[in-house]
Amino acid sequence: MRSKARALARCLVVAACGWVLAPAQAAVEPQLCFACHGENGHSANPAVPSLAGQPAQFIATQLIMFREKRRNDPQMSPIAAPLTNAEISALGKFFTAVPPAPPARKPSAETLAAGQRLTDQFNCVACHGAALKGQQHIPRLAGQQADYLRTQLRGFKAGTRFDMDGNMTAAAQPLTPTDIDVLAEYLSTLE
Repeated sequence: MRSKARALARCLVVAACGWVLAPAQAAVEPQLCFACHGENGHSANPAVPSLAGQPAQFIATQLIMFREKRRNDPQMSPIAAPLTNAEISALGKFFTAVPPAPPARKPSAETLAAGQRLTDQFNCVACHGAALKGQQHIPRLAGQQADYLRTQLRGFKAGTRFDMDGNMTAAAQPLTPTDIDVLAEYLSTLE
């Protein structure tokens, strides 16, 4: 009975998003994510994160958090709800294998200097890795959408963004609005 409910939920999500899914297709295909996250996970929408090159464990953890209603989003929560652990794992493996798109622009000398200073000052590399490309359950920041990064940092600072272990909420507290803008712009220009 549970598999029938899961199949029905998947069909509802597919229909709500306007996706075309063959009736015999049992597993969620990564192409379903492209409608919002862009072709192969390269988002063209400034408010939607790119998934290409994200650590598989990070993608899986976030999908589980959406599925289990620990993280809520009007678009992602219903999409993640019917996903099985195997489907979540497969999506993580797919997107981690896709190389991220090169940054759309180069940072100005001022943004580069200020961004490097802030990432050093707040020790971003301790968790996100030396090149800020993420590791395990920690996301890649390099090359991510600036608007998306800005929104997430503001959410961590305000305590409104889900934070599994509280590290980002604590790390965001000393950030000024200018720091957040500089970090978002700087990180979005990294390869």
